[in-house]
Parts: sequence; structure tokens; C-alpha cells
Amino acid sequence: MFSLLLIAAVAADPRRVEWTVGDDKREALVVASSSGEPAPLVFVWHGHGGTMRHAATTTGFHKQWPGAVVVYPQGLPTPGALTDPEGKKPGWQKVAGDQNDRDLKFFDDMLKTLKKDHKIDDKRIYSTGHSNGGAFTYLLWAQRGDVFAAVAPSAAGGRAVQGIKPLPCLHVMGEADPLVTPAIQKRAIELVKKANGCDADGKAWAKAGQLSGTQYGSKGGTPLVLLTHPGDHKYPAEAPELIVKFFKEHAKK
Repeated sequence: MFSLLLIAAVAADPRRVEWTVGDDKREALVVASSSGEPAPLVFVWHGHGGTMRHAATTTGFHKQWPGAVVVYPQGLPTPGALTDPEGKKPGWQKVAGDQNDRDLKFFDDMLKTLKKDHKIDDKRIYSTGHSNGGAFTYLLWAQRGDVFAAVAPSAAGGRAVQGIKPLPCLHVMGEADPLVTPAIQKRAIELVKKANGCDADGKAWAKAGQLSGTQYGSKGGTPLVLLTHPGDHKYPAEAPELIVKFFKEHAKK
């Protein structure tokens, strides 16, 4: 069972929406397209310790893609894989079965509601997230991959990567990340390349600020774009611009 409650607007456009998923009260900020046409749908998952409001303010995906429906979900207190072992800060489940799959169930209920309340283009549904939110994007790919047209994890790895099937992917990586190290991320990237049937050699894709993209093509139409920057674990401000560019390049056939 789930219930939906629409609360007063948080700002001029983002609206707080509340669900009951099992015994948990869940919430997200939703920014809806007003075009009247079937719209792309983008899920943006904050990192461990983050909030939906901070994600909406700092990433601004709804400003980068005003024609899309953009959702910024809020995590619950969750033990972290690398920090916060007591689980005092909000985050997302790490693997299937973790936390009784509460976040996968949350995703399912959000998707059902958004499809009912908005004109959603089923061929253009996307997920992106940073750190723990990026790892959850990989988990969604593994567990709900048929839903998405493309995904874009940032500063992430995790066991879930081993369960993926071919899907266009953009991965953002800081070359000096001390938390989710490049070595950890490169293991995930190699699994993506193998799953997607990517070419061994990459070609220049796009740049923005200190971000530089390399695309590894795929005969099956499921490329990997590796977007690197010289920084640490901090989410690069230019990433949303290039992630939206990548998403616009890919729709389900």
C-alpha cells in the first residue's frame, strides 16, 4: 500500500511529495514539466549524508532540463559503506535485500505515482546520483534496468555493478578521490565496458570546466562515457550540464 500527500510548494517550482512505503514515510522534491507533452523523467539521488533540498539546489537538473520531470528523493538513516557505520545519516541501500529493499520499493512507488500524475515518456527515464546515490543508481540498473534509457553514476562503485545488462552509461570520476578511490571506480567501469560490449579505445566526447569526457562506443548502442576531473570526491558543478547532454542523446528503442 502507498499513499500520496502533496504538500505546499517549497520554492517557486519544486514541490515536496510524500509517500508511505511499508511503515516508512518517504518524501521527494518533484519539479514537473509544464509543456503538456510526454516528458523525460530524471531521478537524482543525493550522496550519503545529503538531502533532497541540497541536491536540488546544487545540481539544478530541473534548470538544465526544464522540459523534464525531475525528482530529488530523500534518503533515510542508513549505515554507510565507507563512513557513518552507525547509520545516523541519510542514504540508500547498497545491495538487493539490504534494508528490506526499502529504497527499491520507494523507487517503484515513486515511478507509479509519477506516471499517474504526469505525462511521462516511457522511453526517456533516467537515473543519476553521487557517491552512495551513484551506487544506488548502479543498483537500480541491476534491479530495474528495463525501466531506464540511460544512467549516470558519479564517484561510485559497488557490488551491484556485477548484475547489470547493457545500458548507456556516463560515469563521473575524480582522479584524486580519497573516499571512493579511482581504483574502486575503475573496477566498476571495466565491468560496465564488458557488459555494454564497449570498444577498447575511447574517443573524445565533450568538455566543461575541468571535466573531460571519453566515449567508449558499442555496436549495440550502449556506450560508456567516462567523465573525469582532477578533483576529489566533491561533485563537480559542471557535471549536470554534461549528464543532461548524455541523457538527451539516448532514448529506449
